[in-house]
Amino acid sequence: MREENITRINLDGKELILIGTAHVSRQSAEQVKEVIEAEKPDSVCIELDEQRYQSVMEGSKWKDTDIFKVIKEKKATLLLMNLAISSFQNRLAKQFEIKPGQEMIQGIESAKENGAELVLADRNIQITFSRIWHNLGFMGKAKLLNGVIFSIFSKETISEEELEKMKTQDTLNAVLAEFTESFPKLKTPLIDERDQYLAQKIKDAPGKKVVAVLGAAHVPGITKEIHKEHDLEKLTEIPPKSIVPKILGWAIPALLVALVVYTFIANPTAGFDQALSWILWTGSFAAIGAAVALGHPLAILSAFIVAPITTLHPLIASGWVSGIVQAYFRRPNVGDFETLAEDVFTVKGFWRNKVTRILLVVVLTNLVGSIGTFIGGADVIRVFFNNL
Repeated sequence: MREENITRINLDGKELILIGTAHVSRQSAEQVKEVIEAEKPDSVCIELDEQRYQSVMEGSKWKDTDIFKVIKEKKATLLLMNLAISSFQNRLAKQFEIKPGQEMIQGIESAKENGAELVLADRNIQITFSRIWHNLGFMGKAKLLNGVIFSIFSKETISEEELEKMKTQDTLNAVLAEFTESFPKLKTPLIDERDQYLAQKIKDAPGKKVVAVLGAAHVPGITKEIHKEHDLEKLTEIPPKSIVPKILGWAIPALLVALVVYTFIANPTAGFDQALSWILWTGSFAAIGAAVALGHPLAILSAFIVAPITTLHPLIASGWVSGIVQAYFRRPNVGDFETLAEDVFTVKGFWRNKVTRILLVVVLTNLVGSIGTFIGGADVIRVFFNNL
């Protein structure tokens, strides 16, 4: 049996065998099968969470998605990021005729064949995204979304050298690699915390002999963290939202309204111009965002109408309204969900598919609309000072 890419750890009377795999390598799947058959472990840990496990076993169950629920629960951005990863995987699969994640599938099958207990050892991907999102400011979030959308539409091929480099990363790390360089804080939730979570799950796996199928990038961190105790509940907490953004979310709109009211009292004509400027800037940019997403005419119109109001209310966003309108008039059918995995591979397919069109309407209305909010707010302040 080949010992390359295998790390053996003896800990508290248990033998832990870590297989450092390449998520885009055929050889890794073969080695996983070989090791599990030779070692006959009591349990097999795989670097998947429940959501990704279901996706692997049953395929992406997009047809079960309630798009209205996604928008209402403010998960449109999260779903868009998940689709970006799917697009990235599809691009790899098509270019190199490989199937990313095959070693995880092999781990699942070999565990079943050898009577080993299967342990889903990775942290829920939504929690990881939530903790990543928490570490970004407004500009960071805008840059991340911009990069995610660009990665979906990128036509660049991946060189053999880049592929070899990616064999030491997992798919999530590979997609967000550029952002961990721009935002070093992302490394903690994306890599360090997952190393700790994986290490604890492997250590807690039942039996005296445990085989763990892991992306090679995680093996050094897990080897270090496995000798420590980690609180899984703490690692899966959704970070509490800071009270500062909430205060500012109400204080800034209240201030803008107060400035407009004061200007109206001091100079009704200027107050009218001030209010009109706010409506045009916020409404127009939100509508432009919906239009760029090729939204339904009524979705574009709704973005324009509600943006001047929703921008003054921190609990409502114009993109949610335009997205719901888009979903109502262009409701996705079963065919849209069935072709979703393939459609996200091309720019044309991404805009043609009704599901992704709705997500783009939500995200781009909010993203482009935020520009109009800043400009409109600045103009309200300018007119106020001019009329002091």
